[in-house]
Amino acid sequence: MSLLHRNILKILVTAFAVTLFLSCDSKADDIRRLSMKSDGPVTEGRGINLKYVDSGKVTAHLKTPYIKNYANASFPYEEFPDGIEVTFISEDGKENLITSNYAIRYKGTNLIDLQDNVVLFTHDSITLKAQQLYWDQSNSWIFTDQPYTLILKDGSRNDGDLFDSNEDFTNFVSLNNVAKQYVKENSEDL
Repeated sequence: MSLLHRNILKILVTAFAVTLFLSCDSKADDIRRLSMKSDGPVTEGRGINLKYVDSGKVTAHLKTPYIKNYANASFPYEEFPDGIEVTFISEDGKENLITSNYAIRYKGTNLIDLQDNVVLFTHDSITLKAQQLYWDQSNSWIFTDQPYTLILKDGSRNDGDLFDSNEDFTNFVSLNNVAKQYVKENSEDL
């Protein structure tokens, strides 16, 4: 084999090895890039209409135009940037409805942060309005440190700066209340 052929063969083998090496390195970079966590959501959904079922019974019905799921974040959460509407159904079939223009559900703590035009309608005609409301699903507790308005079935209302309550409002604490109560007069007491 002539010297020229050997040099050409060496150049071809070297070029092939370098190409193979660079090709593998490029694929390794691609694989590393795919496995890296990103700041964006893992999944997104539009026009969501979910029903939560427990022991064969529907316990909640969630509707939202848009959801972002950040399940790979260090503190996983779901974001509802275009609002949320959730109907909660108790074991005895009573329904409570809550709406807001924005919400975040923190998966690790089961805490939901509802913001901007939050309205809660209970099965017994109580309406709660606030700009922000936290709902602790694990402890069945709702609270806010923002001004709120609570309107009862008879039209009585309670405005305050913060409140802390169980879900059915039987254990209710509030601060700086201004209230309007309607009281029936009993003719027997006069």
